[in-house]
Amino acid sequence: MLEQKIREIFSRYPEVIYGFADISYSPHAESYRSALVFAVPYGEQLAPEDYTEERFDRGIISARDVLEVIVSEIEGVLQESGTAYWVPPVAQKNETELLAPFSFKSAAAHAGLGWYGKNDVIITERYGPRVRLSAILIDEVFTYGETITESRCPEDCRKCVDICPVKAIKNCLWTLTTDRSEMIDYQKCNKMRSAFIKKLGRKNACGLCLAVCPIGRLEEGAARESGTEAGDTEY
Repeated sequence: MLEQKIREIFSRYPEVIYGFADISYSPHAESYRSALVFAVPYGEQLAPEDYTEERFDRGIISARDVLEVIVSEIEGVLQESGTAYWVPPVAQKNETELLAPFSFKSAAAHAGLGWYGKNDVIITERYGPRVRLSAILIDEVFTYGETITESRCPEDCRKCVDICPVKAIKNCLWTLTTDRSEMIDYQKCNKMRSAFIKKLGRKNACGLCLAVCPIGRLEEGAARESGTEAGDTEY
């Protein structure tokens, strides 16, 4: 059974949160019935007091390396079964609209992995926003997680809003129908990050709003004791 084989892969990565989403809400539903979406924690769960851009970027790369291994393993299972699938690109290529071909964040909310924080980043109970998302669209039906439809952030929390260096975050509580323009000025954020390309050879990673989030703070090592699937007791 395809679903069981996929679950067996994730059993070897207990630190990773995963789930399945019905993507009938998406235009991609014409070709694929489901999304497998998963969240890999950053290599370091940095807090503001130990945050540097360089350390944050290294944490992102560490999570990306784990993510790529998992995607490769799942692709092998899907190819063996002859199931149609697509691995959407992680980032957008259009610097005007700043939209990816498929939203990992939306799939994560539909799979029950988390909700959008005020910074328009997925927040998980286990790690807060300090995760790297990926998704694989699959033409198969699975056991779906329960969609999260509204923010679980405290209404009076402004930590991510206040720490943003360009004041791009608008202090809006998310619901499933909220437009991102209500939450964040993406162009302002992108302009600041892009200003570092000449110096760094890449955009500034800027994870201050992630580091400051109080949700998902665990003692070192505790997060890796057991795996979590969307729908388990932690959600």
